[in-house]
Amino acid sequence: MRVTISPPLATLTDPVLPRRALLRWATAGGLASSCPLLANRPAPAPRPKVCVYTEHFQSLPIPQVCKLFQKMGVDGLDLTVRPGGHIEPRDVKTKLPQAVQAASDHGLQIMNLTTSITAADRVAQETLATCQNLGIDRIKLGYFQAGNFGELSERLVQAKRRLETLVALAAKYDVLPCVHLHSGSTIPSNGLMLFNLIRHLPKTRIGAFLDSYHMAITGGAGGWRQVIDLLRPWTAMVALKNFQWHQDDRDDLGQQRWRTNYCPLADGVAPIGDFVRTVHQGGYRGFYTLHTEYRQPTDKCLQLTANDFTFLKKVFAQL
Repeated sequence: MRVTISPPLATLTDPVLPRRALLRWATAGGLASSCPLLANRPAPAPRPKVCVYTEHFQSLPIPQVCKLFQKMGVDGLDLTVRPGGHIEPRDVKTKLPQAVQAASDHGLQIMNLTTSITAADRVAQETLATCQNLGIDRIKLGYFQAGNFGELSERLVQAKRRLETLVALAAKYDVLPCVHLHSGSTIPSNGLMLFNLIRHLPKTRIGAFLDSYHMAITGGAGGWRQVIDLLRPWTAMVALKNFQWHQDDRDDLGQQRWRTNYCPLADGVAPIGDFVRTVHQGGYRGFYTLHTEYRQPTDKCLQLTANDFTFLKKVFAQL
């Protein structure tokens, strides 16, 4: 007669007991359904989806990019559809369906289009209509220029008007136009500017595209956190990239100048872990895009992106 000896009940709740051993014993003794320690354990939440920005992989055809991204383990592409991009705007009706098929063949999605659209013109209409036909539900708009010093106030009025017409056009195709939170000479160049541009627009019809790099540059002492708070209702995409400050030359007065260099997510000024946790705290449950901006050969860029994805999964595990 064969006798199965179950472990003492006290041992099952011992905090130092390895979890794998506990699961083995519970399975062998039929305890998985009766032990509250196991039966009530919540299933781990799935990690957020991740796509990769394709600008610095444009030397490769889209099917090859899909193959490489599939091997990396990401979920999709943030595909450039703009002048000089993976797809030229004039070719969107013919080449975007091919890109979607290539992604699908590799178990991926086209999760966003990075465009240069800033007006409700024919290019915008063709792009939006093609997105609707293919099930692509959001695009990143192009950039509005701040112009010369003294022109900003009027440029902001113009940008707001253009956004209103773009929102109306995109609504016809059920596609969400998203405004990238940039820095420098573009509109918007900071989070408060973006908030004031879109605060009067329906939250379901325009999206804010957050960016850890640009938000750390313009709000590095904590302003980025306030911007996440302000833009919570509109947040529709989140780009992750990082940077370090590097010394440049001095100006004619002897003032030290500084510049930014892109660097791995884990090595830069932007606190990626805190940034993602704050976005999550604000209720965002959408996808993230790895904004690979490394000025490196394609193979090196691919490896750096894979390293960033590995780091990002560690960040997600803490949510």
